[in-house]
Amino acid sequence: MTAAEAVAPAVPGIAVTGRLGPRHAEILTAEALAFLAGLHRRFDATRRSLLDARKARQARFDAGEKPDFLAETASIRSGDWRVAPAPADLLDRRVEITGPVDRKMIVNALNSGANVFMADFEDATAPFWANLLDGQVNLKDRWASAIDFVDPANGKTYALKSDPAVLIVRPRGWHLPEAHVLVDGAPMAGALVDFGLYVFHCAKASLAGGSGPYFYLPKLESHREAGLWNDVFASAETELGLPAASIRCTVLIETLPAAFEMDEILFALKDRITGLNCGRWDYIFSFIKTLRAHRDMVLPDRAKVVMGKAFLGNYAELLVRTCHRRGAFAMGGMAAQIPIKNDPTRNAAALAKVEADKEREAREGHDGTWVAHPDLVPVAKAVFDRVMPAANQLGFLPPERPIGQAELLAVHEGTRTEAGLRENIRVGVQYVEAWLRGRGAVPIYNLMEDAATAEISRTQIWQWLHFGATLDDGRQVDEALFRRCLAEEMERVRGEVGAEAYDKGRFPDAIAIFEALILADELEPFLTLPAYRMIA
Repeated sequence: MTAAEAVAPAVPGIAVTGRLGPRHAEILTAEALAFLAGLHRRFDATRRSLLDARKARQARFDAGEKPDFLAETASIRSGDWRVAPAPADLLDRRVEITGPVDRKMIVNALNSGANVFMADFEDATAPFWANLLDGQVNLKDRWASAIDFVDPANGKTYALKSDPAVLIVRPRGWHLPEAHVLVDGAPMAGALVDFGLYVFHCAKASLAGGSGPYFYLPKLESHREAGLWNDVFASAETELGLPAASIRCTVLIETLPAAFEMDEILFALKDRITGLNCGRWDYIFSFIKTLRAHRDMVLPDRAKVVMGKAFLGNYAELLVRTCHRRGAFAMGGMAAQIPIKNDPTRNAAALAKVEADKEREAREGHDGTWVAHPDLVPVAKAVFDRVMPAANQLGFLPPERPIGQAELLAVHEGTRTEAGLRENIRVGVQYVEAWLRGRGAVPIYNLMEDAATAEISRTQIWQWLHFGATLDDGRQVDEALFRRCLAEEMERVRGEVGAEAYDKGRFPDAIAIFEALILADELEPFLTLPAYRMIA
């Protein structure tokens, strides 16, 4: 039997329905599958109940309620406590690079000069079964000092340098299923598959290498969801014989409900958490989604919804203050610009925008920031080296001022335009099309787009259409305008990418998904859920 024809070992109660490619059997061992099954049996019922709680809370928001701080956890917010000190290799996180888990990206990112590389099984990776297992093979090889390779396409050698970036892994969010792994007939959570396989194969090797099993946790909406992760971590440590609290994490504050529970999330994970991150793009998406029934919360063009102003500026300031008060790192977010190598003038303008964004973050008190491309590492590093000469800014607290419900729900000023509508259409459809072909991080119009930015595009159009929002020229957004713009913009995209590439791509599927999501009476929580059903 060849590697391509290998099948997963028989483990009672667990079925692997996806095909195994080369070396995948190294990941899906009987022992690893048994470990996954144990995670599912112990924690999936709680996960599903927490997803039900999300729906119940959203129903209250749809009925007129707005997010606010929780009365029942006021003692946690007012209490005098701090999180556990960070591991030595996470004390300086001034530049973190993020990207998918393909082999070339991992080597380039680890060699980029960044302090940290976040290997992303979530928004930057389309969850094709082969992508996920190849990613696990690559990460296992990193800790086995076996990730060097020669690219057969160009003959170039990719080899890990002697002082690579610290590795942090981001699993999928609690809401995403993994259709190819069934336990007792039910699909596993993608989060538990990604976490479980990495920690099973790499936790001990990472600790032996002077680091540890470190994770970024996405899409949390409550401290109870953070508490579930804490329980998962503790269980894995016991099951695998790891030192207590050796699994460490950083939580992305990228949903509106989570912004009202930052203290509580830190407290729920206080023995294991090292910081919070301003996940700005998902946060904008969540703002729209959470307040979808509130006409007074309709946003202007995406380009007008910027950091440093309104709800985004207020939440970032609150995050820095909350983290530093508790001894946790406050990580900045991602500037979407990427280098433009064939146009020096526009490239200089893009790098200037990145530099200005990182300057703002450093002066606000963030302990580090994210970039999406190796060429941006020195740009961000130069800013933080100048503004933050020490390893971090844990001793910095922003000037005290009230940041309450009103400040966290303050809407940006600005107009809504047909140009903004059309850009959302082009970006959203092109991203979905690339995702259906297996790509999770996609450069579009010289910006790095991932699932989060595509979510902004489609939810903003849904919001404008749902409320008949008025454009700057006085017209209302309606179905007829959307359909006309969609048809015209797809002709424009066909001209931009070329007729052959367009016709060979998955544009009909992408258009169908995007159109159905926009015209639905109810806002779909995540575009990746219906899209996943087309690839699983």
